[in-house]
Amino acid sequence: QVQLVESGGGLVQAGGSLQLSCRASGNDRSLNTMCWYRQAPGQEREMVAMNTESGRTEYADSAKDRFTILRPGKDTIYLQVNNLKPEDTAVYYCYLKVVESVYDFWGQGTQVTVSS
Repeated sequence: QVQLVESGGGLVQAGGSLQLSCRASGNDRSLNTMCWYRQAPGQEREMVAMNTESGRTEYADSAKDRFTILRPGKDTIYLQVNNLKPEDTAVYYCYLKVVESVYDFWGQGTQVTVSS
């Protein structure tokens, strides 16, 4: 069973930066895509950034200029967020999808709150 553990959330002032981290354990499958999603109160969960098994990255339009997904290893991703805005307040989730399979996994989420 794969487990994803996120960390790095917290209360940040607008204009500040933070880095979220996610580490997967129990993953003995080599190829996987890892993503960051977020869910703001009363809104649907949305994909923020993705890093595929080949290293390709994709971002939501709202994240292209301030968010960076980093992947130092097969089972670890970071999300660097700069110039935080109050609308970035959300629970941020790590997601892993095993390539060419039906298996996918979610982390428990980490809260990010941006004060104005």
